[in-house]
Amino acid sequence: QVQLVESGGGLVQPGGSLRLSCAASGFTLDYYAIGWFRQAPGKEREGVSCISSKDGSTYYADSVKGRFTISRDNAKNTVYLQMNSLKPEDTAVYYCATDQLEALVAGTAKYWGQGTQVTVSS
Repeated sequence: QVQLVESGGGLVQPGGSLRLSCAASGFTLDYYAIGWFRQAPGKEREGVSCISSKDGSTYYADSVKGRFTISRDNAKNTVYLQMNSLKPEDTAVYYCATDQLEALVAGTAKYWGQGTQVTVSS
């Protein structure tokens, strides 16, 4: 049974940092890409970042380039999203998801986690 569990969300001041974790079970990261998505109240879900299973290639939304970094630890079957220089507009529920890379880049996924809230506010 595929399961994704996010953690690491919370309240942080503008300019601060958080690291989100996505622990995967029921499959291995060797064969599936992982993506991070977010959804703010009243807004559509948007793709934030994803990482390939094959060569570790990474992709980022323009809004987070240079501030967020995605990485994976295959030994722990976990993917991380390091978020620096956070802005109030980064406030959202963040979800990790897994599927083939092409699906994630297109904004869809077969399996989703339950989400973790990130709030950036002073």
